[in-house]
Amino acid sequence: MRLRRQVIGALNLFRNGVGLLSDDEAVVARALADIATIGLLQERSITELRTTTGQLQTALQSRVLLEQAKGAIAERHSIDVDAAFVFICNYARSHGRLLTEVARNIVYERFDPGQIPSA
Repeated sequence: MRLRRQVIGALNLFRNGVGLLSDDEAVVARALADIATIGLLQERSITELRTTTGQLQTALQSRVLLEQAKGAIAERHSIDVDAAFVFICNYARSHGRLLTEVARNIVYERFDPGQIPSA
């Protein structure tokens, strides 16, 4: 089974008799292989789309959390959001934590935004 020069898979055909396929049987076998190839390519496309959608959703959720955390830090320390982002990054780096983990903890009040030093 191929798509242009790319091998997609293999299809085994079994029958009761011995010998070469007739012309009609060869046409049917080719049609089966083509249909199977289309099905595999369709499934692959759907899987890739779901993966990409999940990755984009995760990135969006992380971005929203980070923006909320920046706002909390900016408000708490009376600074702009760019400076708040730097403080969150520094905190995450110095404590060996992921940026999204720190942001989540700030947003869900697992620790006080005042714990992030302002200077």
